[in-house]
Amino acid sequence: MAGTPPDGGPAPRNGGLPPAALEGAPARAFGVYVHVPFCTVRCGYCDFTTYTAAELGGGADQAAYAATAVRELDLAAGVLGRAGRPLRPAATVFFGGGTPTLLPAADLSRVLGAVRDRFGLAPDVEVTTEANPDSVTPESLRALAAAGFTRVSFGMQSAVPHVLATLDRTHDPTRVPQAVAWARAAGLAVSLDLIYGTPGETLPDWRSSLDAALACEPDHISAYALVVEDGTRMAAKVRRRELPPPDDDALADAYELADEVLGAAGYSWYEVSNWARTPADACRHNLGYWRGDDWWGIGPGAHSHVGGVRWWNVRHPRAYAGRLADGDSPAQAREVLAPAERYAERVLLNVRLAEGLPVAALDPAARRRVAALVAGGLAEPAAALGAGGPPRRIVLTRRGRLLADHVVRSLLP
Repeated sequence: MAGTPPDGGPAPRNGGLPPAALEGAPARAFGVYVHVPFCTVRCGYCDFTTYTAAELGGGADQAAYAATAVRELDLAAGVLGRAGRPLRPAATVFFGGGTPTLLPAADLSRVLGAVRDRFGLAPDVEVTTEANPDSVTPESLRALAAAGFTRVSFGMQSAVPHVLATLDRTHDPTRVPQAVAWARAAGLAVSLDLIYGTPGETLPDWRSSLDAALACEPDHISAYALVVEDGTRMAAKVRRRELPPPDDDALADAYELADEVLGAAGYSWYEVSNWARTPADACRHNLGYWRGDDWWGIGPGAHSHVGGVRWWNVRHPRAYAGRLADGDSPAQAREVLAPAERYAERVLLNVRLAEGLPVAALDPAARRRVAALVAGGLAEPAAALGAGGPPRRIVLTRRGRLLADHVVRSLLP
């Protein structure tokens, strides 16, 4: 998980939640996120909670990690079932990292089995693991599919060697189509993750990466602008002027090119940075985040949200494992969102979706600003104004997606 969390307030040692957060929980969509914090090499741009094997000692090693994650699942099942309500089957399970596939397939399968045993899985459950192209084999992917995984998201990032080198990515770009073919043969859906705006990347470089990704015929493509995060090696290089910072105009050009190229290939955007071949290929787990559903995050640094209560775990694997070994929650802190905060989050997240933000969800002052967004070319007129009727939904134009932060600010008090 990325970034530095807010200070928050104290989190109960038993992980308990306020009764109001559990009210209605069985009727809300529920997902499980499993953070696997291990990487072979930490990329210079990454500020996620990740560690190389050499950085960790007893109680936090990779071999023990599956058992530790299962302990937190036991805690989650106890907390969510404490009010005597039936537990909601998990509609989605997402293994992120780090590099989850550094763990043996048997360990990932064990954790998924624990989710199934404690919560149940929805009949159409989506189960995703992130993976590096060089961290899988045909055998490991077949084992994951046999265990119930349905989807793999490969961290392709770029097809251009000098861009991958700047990002400290270690995989050979020619390995990507091979890994995709193995995943397809195992019966898994495939997503490819790309990054644009790397220092030294040209627009032709970016076009090459888009073309290489499309040649793999994935079901889903994510394209994220590079953000130089404080505290990373890349930030230090930018500060020392060894690398130039990302250029806003170049980032906008790259985004427009991605939307044009992916759209022409038959992919539709459903969130500002995500495109899917069909609506069924959208990542339902991430849609749960943007729609404000409930999810429990397992692992060091993982964030969770249930019924307007958000909390985050301690970041270091040793501290995480130690708390669970003592029978305590690994939560570092939490916050109970006030109505104004929940309103702001709904605007911030819903406006990023192609399904749009319901205008009726806005306060009266914000509703009066919708016409200006349409006039400024930031919101689709047919969605926002209807066929001569009242406003309905705010759906961003391509220009509006580039200026999504401005749109959000205009809709908040």
